Amino acid sequence: MKLASQSRQHFTYADYRQWPEEERWEIIDGEAYAMSPAPNRIHQTVAGEIFRQIANFLEGKPCQVYIAPFDLRLPEKDEADDETQTVVQPDIMVVCDDAKLDDRGCRSAPDWIIEVLSPSTASRDHVQKKALYERHGVRAYWLVHPADRVLTRYRLENGVFTPALIEETQGATAVEVLPGLEIQWSFMAG
Repeated sequence: MKLASQSRQHFTYADYRQWPEEERWEIIDGEAYAMSPAPNRIHQTVAGEIFRQIANFLEGKPCQVYIAPFDLRLPEKDEADDETQTVVQPDIMVVCDDAKLDDRGCRSAPDWIIEVLSPSTASRDHVQKKALYERHGVRAYWLVHPADRVLTRYRLENGVFTPALIEETQGATAVEVLPGLEIQWSFMAG
């Protein structure tokens, strides 16, 4: 859902910070999208378990993992924060460069983003966010389809995402951007 109560069609991070805290929004290239309704139980279970596995693996390592809501600001070139036209809240993100982190969240592309698909946001995750993450240099982008038990993976090579690798969520999947980590999918069985 787009922001309908505003007459303006173009928004920035400065606008975003003025909106009510109890509402969740994303802005992609200046266009605002509501993040409601809240994710369902299955979505939360899948995101929570993947987050747990990553957090356990990263304990004592330099990378950090974050779960939504956590703002990711993706400025164009040297755009100031208040002028940034893209701020999103991926379900899970891994950041391996502390210089990208501040008290407001993450500024610039994280190393790995995972979106757990919901019916209300699946098309945006597949199309707009894929193009956005590719353009900003996210090294790996995963889309987890809980209902279908399918994983779609993209990896950045020479500035573009490789063709999608689509596989069932069974057994374990190695994480190329974090050597040694495998996501175990047994929690999705049944």
